[in-house]
Amino acid sequence: ALAAQLSDSDFTRLSREIIGRRQAFAETIDESEIWRWFGLPPGFDEAGLLAKAFAPGDGPLLASLLPFLAAGSTTDARNAEKLKAISTTALNLRDLEILETVFLTGASARDPFSAKIGSVPTKSTQRAASHLMPALEDLMRRVEAAREVRVALATARKTSALHAFARRFIALYEARKQAGGWLDFDDLISRAGQLLTHPGLATWVLYRLDGGIDHILVDEAQDTSPAQWQVIESLAREFTAGESARSDRDRTFFVVGDLKQSIYSFQGADPSGFTRMQNQFETAFAQVGRNVRPLELEFSFRSSWAILSLVDHALEAAPGLGREVKHRTLDLERPGRVDLWPVVEQPQKPPQAPWSKPVDAPAPEDAPVVLANAVADAIAEMLKTGSVIGKDGRVRQVRPGDVMVLVRRRSELFHQIIRACKSRDLPIAGADRLRIGGELAVKDLTATLNFLATPEDDLSLAAALRSPLFGLSEDDLFRLAHRRGETFLWTVLRERAAEFGDVVETLSDLRDQADYLRPYELIDRILTRHDGRRKLIARLGTEAEDGIDALLSQALAYERTEVPSLTRFLTWLAAEEVEIKRQLDSAGDQIRVMTVHGAKGLEAPVVILPDTAKPRTTNRARLAILPGGAAWRAGSGDAPAIMRDAIEAERQRDREENMRLLYVAMTRAESWLIIAAAGDVGAEGSAESWYRLAEAGMRQSDARGWQFALGPGLRLETGNWAAAETGAAKAGTTPSAASPDWLRKPARAPQPGPAVLSPSDLGGAKLIGTGQEDDTQTEAALRQGRQVHRLLEFLPSYDRLVWPDIARDLLSFGDDAAGPDEVAAMLDEVRRLLDAPQLAPLFGPDSLAEVEISAPVRSGAAERIHGVIDRLVVRPDRVLAVDFKTNRTVPGRPEDIPEGILRQMGAYEAALAPVFPGREIASAILWTRNATLMDLPSGLALRAFRRLDAAQPRS
Repeated sequence: ALAAQLSDSDFTRLSREIIGRRQAFAETIDESEIWRWFGLPPGFDEAGLLAKAFAPGDGPLLASLLPFLAAGSTTDARNAEKLKAISTTALNLRDLEILETVFLTGASARDPFSAKIGSVPTKSTQRAASHLMPALEDLMRRVEAAREVRVALATARKTSALHAFARRFIALYEARKQAGGWLDFDDLISRAGQLLTHPGLATWVLYRLDGGIDHILVDEAQDTSPAQWQVIESLAREFTAGESARSDRDRTFFVVGDLKQSIYSFQGADPSGFTRMQNQFETAFAQVGRNVRPLELEFSFRSSWAILSLVDHALEAAPGLGREVKHRTLDLERPGRVDLWPVVEQPQKPPQAPWSKPVDAPAPEDAPVVLANAVADAIAEMLKTGSVIGKDGRVRQVRPGDVMVLVRRRSELFHQIIRACKSRDLPIAGADRLRIGGELAVKDLTATLNFLATPEDDLSLAAALRSPLFGLSEDDLFRLAHRRGETFLWTVLRERAAEFGDVVETLSDLRDQADYLRPYELIDRILTRHDGRRKLIARLGTEAEDGIDALLSQALAYERTEVPSLTRFLTWLAAEEVEIKRQLDSAGDQIRVMTVHGAKGLEAPVVILPDTAKPRTTNRARLAILPGGAAWRAGSGDAPAIMRDAIEAERQRDREENMRLLYVAMTRAESWLIIAAAGDVGAEGSAESWYRLAEAGMRQSDARGWQFALGPGLRLETGNWAAAETGAAKAGTTPSAASPDWLRKPARAPQPGPAVLSPSDLGGAKLIGTGQEDDTQTEAALRQGRQVHRLLEFLPSYDRLVWPDIARDLLSFGDDAAGPDEVAAMLDEVRRLLDAPQLAPLFGPDSLAEVEISAPVRSGAAERIHGVIDRLVVRPDRVLAVDFKTNRTVPGRPEDIPEGILRQMGAYEAALAPVFPGREIASAILWTRNATLMDLPSGLALRAFRRLDAAQPRS
């Protein structure tokens, strides 16, 4: 029932919230306890609610009231229509909700959901029905009281269902993680905490750690979560307990944090925990005679006085900053500047866009587009003529890496600024987060890959053809697809190859390679060999490079962990919704556009804050945290009092964090801070937006009026900035390098390498006693040979008692699978070989089985031989190569061995000679049919191998 109310994306969000707050569902909470959260007695249900809301005479009362309402004013008549749907004989829960709409105020009233006593019905109707009014007003009061109970009961039921679902969901989630051996970030923290608090482990673990920990440093303590504080507290407990606290060892506990910079509440950070833990540690250390020394660093080593002055004045009374905002700078003479641009207003009536444009495409007059262009123009001008003074006091030209643009979220303004900078060829690092599936260039590439994986996918082929990769027009595609019936689009395209020659040639080449190239190689072939990168960037702009490069990186990452299959790669890419987090702190000399959260810990000489308008806050969370635990989050109009209080407290925390976020944003700037806004910034003098706060701070800091490109604004300047601008030298432009011609030409096919000989495939007869080799006979002999070879390879390493089982396992499966009788027959044949005394040296400790050998050998055009020797006996003075043969007819003497077998043994001797120089190289054949080992006379096999050049030159 809960899931039915949610879309797929909302249900996914709920699941993630449950996982993120799974500790709130760790304990089994009884339904009666949930009822008590909302002020309801255990077991309370609809019957109790109706008894609380209605009295026996309410139905007749409403029936009597209806004629008076119907004859009254327009409002009374409208209420009468609503009341006609009520069952006056037996009032139910639905009737209660109707009565609420008639007799109670709305959610936006000064006193929400209160009884309209005195105003409903209207005055004239009240006089006409004066005898009914006392009872009616009593009913209205009961409806008012019952509404709070009704929403509490509804929320309690949903919360009970939520906990039932969450317990099962979390159990399945944990089971899946355990099956895969996975740990998430919360697990790492909780497992560490369990080691330090578990009754059976904590004492031993802390004892072992006590001897190795003398100093604890907690950095960024304002962003530490309660679970992390628990780990820290457990480690530090030994500093103030038992003999450890009174030992002579000098042990320290050092905590670094700034409450004004706590902005990671979505990761569990609790700024109130910072103060709470400070008081707790002060008490603990005081008990063992040690004092905690709180030190406050007021000096700024980063920002100029102009920026710090604005921060102090703008956030002087801002909530959530912990204490009074007060800064001092080490260098008062250092020039600094803060600019407040005028607000870019949203046009009241934007011009009608052409019908051919997408409906969601922003117009050039839209406020975010105008501001983005102004930001890009200002950056371009800075890079030409602007200057900054570094921390070393030297004046220098503004470089691209000096500029950082910070936004609150990745909204339309974020993407428009990147687009505007790239359209001006400014060196920019791109987005700090990139969702691959949303990039147009990636969609075009994946459409092409989908077609290559499934040529019958007409839709993917059509999308690829319309993309910049192939450049067909809408008319071309229509003429191809129209009236083709059941024929695939690819078939029609090939039939019209004369008209679309380049397209068909490119797709045919990619199809020919799709089964052989890895996904990365295939994408690279589209981009490089077929000029896809240039075509995509020419149509979509330079911002397309980010998506293209990210797709290539993902293809490489996929191939490191999975089988490089095109179909599986496309499935993985579609299922993962891959989002790349790029480290812009190492972006080199490039403009950085990122969120304030991502910029935490970074700094730049020039910082631009364009996203300072009123934020659009839409909380889509499905959970609310009450004093008792997690609950289903009701809408503002349906939330009981306890939840309204919790939601309001949450909003207050968000407002406080918003002020801390502004503090972090402004203090990223070293020398020059630019503040701008697009859209609604709220009323002048209010604190509804960052812009108004900055504006008030500028006026208090005695900023002067200034004319900017967008219009009149304010500028606050300290130090001799004019001298800095005069002393700056212009930076030279870096010429772009021309692409060499060979980059766009297909590479020539490489020359074939030297042939490699296989000893078992040198031609010549291999059967004895026939002048002609029958194919069926040859295949049967080969099959039997493979089976016997397999037994001779593995059986010598097993105990004789298990040979039957091993033989069955080896021969009962695969392409050469044998039946039980055939396995027994072959085992008898192999057992005779292994039991023969004269053959024991072949299977002794000096022998090797299935030895791969590769050695240089010159024979015809071949320069190397590669093969596998069945058995190799290596001794200090002699090396013997033995090949197993299962021929039915065994020759009486070596000279009668077929030419093909002699060539094979000669190839082995030729290959072994350079591997074992100085040793005698010999070869022999083991005829398995009669357990005979036939040594080959010296030179017999080598002469047969050399005859190969004269008889059949190979290339």
